[in-house]
Amino acid sequence: MANLQSLFHAIASASDERKLRLAFMDEVGKYFGVQRWGIYLTDEQSRLASVDVHGVPDSLVERYEQVGRAVDPVMRYVVKRHAPAHEELVLPPGGWKQCELYQHCCAYYDHEHIMTGPIVGGGRLIGTINFARVGNTPAFNVENLADLSALCLHLSACLAMLQQQPQRFYSTLTNRLTPRELQIAELVAQGLTNAEIGTKLWITENSVKQALKRMFRKLEVVNRAEMVARLQDVLSA
Repeated sequence: MANLQSLFHAIASASDERKLRLAFMDEVGKYFGVQRWGIYLTDEQSRLASVDVHGVPDSLVERYEQVGRAVDPVMRYVVKRHAPAHEELVLPPGGWKQCELYQHCCAYYDHEHIMTGPIVGGGRLIGTINFARVGNTPAFNVENLADLSALCLHLSACLAMLQQQPQRFYSTLTNRLTPRELQIAELVAQGLTNAEIGTKLWITENSVKQALKRMFRKLEVVNRAEMVARLQDVLSA
């Protein structure tokens, strides 16, 4: 597992929230030995505001929100204590595969082990870092938990600092899209096809199509040309 110091430096060097999320999403997997990860941010009413994930299908995000979040013992621990946790910390031995979260959500997507950490700001939980290991992989341990705690501190501090800075005039527009969606938009602007974008980002062509549909809805446009025009100032920044 790689040294976390370089990840902390990448986070601290981010000049805006978009670059912060990109630094996290592009690098964090190799530090924690996870196959799937993401950042979930909430609004002031604790409702899900944005999701940025790696290796996680849209159907899993939807299923978790529908049937998983309400029965997630790890998330319950994080919300209550503002401290990171994994399934073996909060459940008795053998309890993970018997719990509702695993049986009704994680088992469908081969999530054998999960770990969640808090993102905090203004005295409240404003989001979470979520990790999952799939297949025949080891459970998270005490060292993983300590490393996630340190990562949460750095990410929370950097996010708080960036949110206090004056926002650029297009910030509302860019905040509608995740860093991954902005990557796709940039490649669309370069003239790449869905298949070429998928190859470049290591995702399926269908994932690109579905992402573009979501992006069109968020930006209130109907095609690629309108999307690029609407994001012209963002993509050239």
